[in-house]
Amino acid sequence: MRYVTIKDIADALEISKSTVSRALAGDVSNVSPATIDRVRSKAREMGYQRNMTAVNLRTKATKVIGIIVPEITTPFSMSFVSTVQDAMQPLGYRVLIAVSSEDPKRERQNLDMFETGRVDGILVSATHNLANRDRFENLVKSNFPIVFFDRTIKDLQCSSVCSNDSLMSFFLVEHLIYTGRRRIVNLTGPTYIENSLARSQSYREALEKFHIPYDSRLVVSSGLSVEDGAMAVERLINDGIDFDAIYCFTETQALGAKRTLQERNISIPDEVAICTMSGTQLSSFVFPQITAVEQNVAEMARIAVRLLLEKIEVPNSPQQNIVLHSTLVARGSTSADDA
Repeated sequence: MRYVTIKDIADALEISKSTVSRALAGDVSNVSPATIDRVRSKAREMGYQRNMTAVNLRTKATKVIGIIVPEITTPFSMSFVSTVQDAMQPLGYRVLIAVSSEDPKRERQNLDMFETGRVDGILVSATHNLANRDRFENLVKSNFPIVFFDRTIKDLQCSSVCSNDSLMSFFLVEHLIYTGRRRIVNLTGPTYIENSLARSQSYREALEKFHIPYDSRLVVSSGLSVEDGAMAVERLINDGIDFDAIYCFTETQALGAKRTLQERNISIPDEVAICTMSGTQLSSFVFPQITAVEQNVAEMARIAVRLLLEKIEVPNSPQQNIVLHSTLVARGSTSADDA
């Protein structure tokens, strides 16, 4: 397909390319209003579209930002992306999305792609605390605009916005204890994800507060998928380990754990309660609905945009690390009264 150029419009009107360019830019100091109207009318008639690549080369800005998310299984990522797009579009920015699929190698490829493509900045939720730390450190040292959201990297001197995981994890386990649970499974996330460590630490602190003995057999390392959660609970049952509640690292784990319990005819919440961090609408689409700590995704996205724009406009601006409050939503999976 051949695109209409400024030269095509100039030839059609028998005027110079510079006149067409100035008319399209609305340069009233050098082009008469009548000529501007004539040029713009002809441009519409011929289907002319402005070459943004050429414009960006001249201005040394792409007006494009990249977003790297670890997954698109839950509504969290798409809700975040949609809010970012809504905020950036009126400012003339386009948004490119890359999914790392919980794979550090793919995350590194995504970083390379965005850097090579000369995006103006990157919003990223990290897949791994260490695997690509060198790349992130180099970007930060070069004052490249980058902001982490949700999943951050420990001690990296970079702006970020995340949720108050430690506090809300504590409250979530405390909620289970208040409903009479004492044999609480901690279905953990991978240790290379920063907030997995924080959530597990809060689990132990909640047990200590209520003088409940810590049992390492109830702490089960798991992946992040529905199948991972299902298999983790399957192992617990097959090993004959007694438990009356499951506290999950993430919603997909919880959905898998819930599936196994119901396949084994274990009543929720009468026999086993279940709850999760990082809940989304998915937690309310099942029965019983799952008690969850839900993040303020829209606010997280708006703050991430603000932090990134500040970095784009002033690359050496100081870092800001913002922690947002989440909400504990009690549902039927932890209390029969809510079922």
